[in-house]
Amino acid sequence: MKKTFLITGLALGFFQGNAWSQTTNPAPFVIPGLQEWQGSKGQFTLQPASAIVLEPASAQALSATAQVLQQDLLPLTHGISLSIKTGTPTAGDIFLRLNSADTALGKEGYVVTAGKDVLQIAAPSTRGVFWGTRTLLQVLEQDSLHTHFPCGTARDYPRYAVRGFVLDVGRKFFSLDFLRQYVKFMSYYKMNDFHIHLNDNGFKQFFGKNWDSTYAAFRLESDFYPGLTAKDGSYTKQEFRDLQALAASYGVNIVPEIDVPAHSLAFTKLRPEIGSKKYGMDHLDLDNPVTYQVIDSVFMEYLAGPNPVFTGQEVHIGTDEYAKAAAEQFRAFTDHYIRLVENYGKKVRVWGALTHAQGNTPVKVKDVTMNMWYNGYADPVAMKKLGYNMISTPDGWLYIVPAAGYYYDYLNLPQLYNKWEPVQIGDVRFNDGDPQVLGGSFAVWNDHVGNGITEQDVHDRVFPAMQVLSQKMWRGADSTQSYAVFAAQAANTGEGPGANMRGKLKGKNGLVLQYEPGKNKSKDNSGNQRNLGKITNAALQHDGLHVNGGRSFAQTPVREIGYDYTVMFTVKPDAGNAPNAVLFSSPHATVKLKQQQTGKLGFSREGYDYTFDYTVPANQWTKLAISGDHKGTRLYVNGQLVQNLEKKKIGFAGVKDSMMIVQTLVFPLQNIGDTAHAFKGVIKDIQVWNTADKLK
Repeated sequence: MKKTFLITGLALGFFQGNAWSQTTNPAPFVIPGLQEWQGSKGQFTLQPASAIVLEPASAQALSATAQVLQQDLLPLTHGISLSIKTGTPTAGDIFLRLNSADTALGKEGYVVTAGKDVLQIAAPSTRGVFWGTRTLLQVLEQDSLHTHFPCGTARDYPRYAVRGFVLDVGRKFFSLDFLRQYVKFMSYYKMNDFHIHLNDNGFKQFFGKNWDSTYAAFRLESDFYPGLTAKDGSYTKQEFRDLQALAASYGVNIVPEIDVPAHSLAFTKLRPEIGSKKYGMDHLDLDNPVTYQVIDSVFMEYLAGPNPVFTGQEVHIGTDEYAKAAAEQFRAFTDHYIRLVENYGKKVRVWGALTHAQGNTPVKVKDVTMNMWYNGYADPVAMKKLGYNMISTPDGWLYIVPAAGYYYDYLNLPQLYNKWEPVQIGDVRFNDGDPQVLGGSFAVWNDHVGNGITEQDVHDRVFPAMQVLSQKMWRGADSTQSYAVFAAQAANTGEGPGANMRGKLKGKNGLVLQYEPGKNKSKDNSGNQRNLGKITNAALQHDGLHVNGGRSFAQTPVREIGYDYTVMFTVKPDAGNAPNAVLFSSPHATVKLKQQQTGKLGFSREGYDYTFDYTVPANQWTKLAISGDHKGTRLYVNGQLVQNLEKKKIGFAGVKDSMMIVQTLVFPLQNIGDTAHAFKGVIKDIQVWNTADKLK
């Protein structure tokens, strides 16, 4: 048994100078929490002259890790650029080395030894060293100067080998940039398994009960079947290869999923003859030999050849929610694709369905891993007895379905923190350390296609869950601190160096930015000036910023502000502004003086357009405030609430089900005006607050 020196450091928030340098240091707070900690006295200090030093024998293996650490330290330390060297460390250096002798740490464990002069990260594997660098970065993030690490020794190792997240990109497209950011975000929390669900379809009842009209998408470029690739968003083969390479450099495994034989409308729209006339066109016809020919070709396109598209060790073949009456055909299909994928040197994952699809047709077990999502579809005890490896993915605990009204909109984090870890699969709990429970994974399913949910809305749901579930999958249960204490300290840990997908901004007393007439300046919470940047075809005058339409804008120091916020401004539009005239813009959204042809104030993001029932009068000053949170977006005029755009229920003819349309906005701040469609008029007294419904 490993001897544990864990001290939780419940009172430890931001490290401040030398306030605790004469006492034995408590464990620094990181997510996931350290398994073992032995504190000493004092602190290691990163300096401008510090270097990342590689042990000569490990230099080649750790070069990529050192480069990632070097890049990540730049935004965190506000510009300290550490050189990378090979040799012996000196005072202020970070020393990286492989230590194959410490086999007790396993494949991903590491040791951080922080002295006053040198901070060393050692591990049996390159991935272990990489995880040690994530711990270093998190501790530096919480330090007020981003340069101190408490002296002591951390021995850290994961409780579970698979620590995952499933993202449904089939029913909602997520940009390649989002996926790349998520690789880094997951890595920051030592989450090592990114399962990307590449195809799916909407529900027929929301599309006139017509399969031909129902949304379906397959997100990869295809040369075999060019018509298969979704028109509204996809990834080229090289982009997907590059994403997997990036993930590997950050310690994350990409697990691509092609979901068959249900959830398969994208394939049957391409080849209608392989759709099931008995069970619906989202089911493949498993009695038709052409079905196997087509789906074989799909898998082979991404697995075959000297430069395969799927470069990782595992591929997911779906196999979920097929009609029970066709259990024997389903089992034969599942076995066929397990063996086909394995023929290309990959290991296979499947969704648990063999209790639902009981039968006599054998399905391969050895080396196959099953996502255990619903015990009625795959009984965990029975699957364990058969010999399947299992990833705990229980829907009643871990499924996020945004704004759908079932499963979770936001996960129940206190319950997860207090009661769940991967050995809990639905209502079945296996013994701690069961070797067939490889780990866990939580999921986002975008069932309600077209419901207004954005990438940023999804991230708002995932971020707090990632923090809690990384804790439970790496650290396991922690009786030394309550969920409330964990959550309070977790608020000081972000998304990784330089990342701010949530648009969180700090401000003095909540005021983030302020621009007054004739003054090109604002102050942040540290009292630093935050001037407007580039001003193009616009002018700061005594009465405000004059914006002249078309390409006319002034850049602010921040791109956007996320939930919760209030943006106040006073505007005097010229007469005759064109439709879609823009007040504020960023890469994710625009706020418009005139939304399309309505003539009314509104906003647009990710292809969705929303309109307030209010027209801003021309040639007179009007004080406006727009406030947003994860529930919706509100408009105030001259201090009075005019409209609250929150979830809006829409119905469908002949269908009892309804859909909630989300009307949220992460407020765009990169430009006052726009690079193409700016409004004409004057704007002044801009105030940005990081609290909702803040009115003066």
